Amino acid sequence: MTKVRLVEVDEALALQIPSALVDKYGLRDRVVLEEREDGLLIHAPGDAKLSWEETYREMAAEDEDWADWQNLHDEDLL
Repeated sequence: MTKVRLVEVDEALALQIPSALVDKYGLRDRVVLEEREDGLLIHAPGDAKLSWEETYREMAAEDEDWADWQNLHDEDLL
């Protein structure tokens, strides 16, 4: 976890992101800011990959219907 400073620029706030993180994640003049249930995610445009943890969280949050599995028999699985 890295804590960064919010600084006032004109009538907005800007994040001061350390250059090491800017380089590591390929951030340039624009970033994508995604609002999620647990906070904000900042990434480079076009970077649609999720970490395993993020993938698990998103899959766990989905409401899946497993009712069809109750009617399966062993021979249906072969």
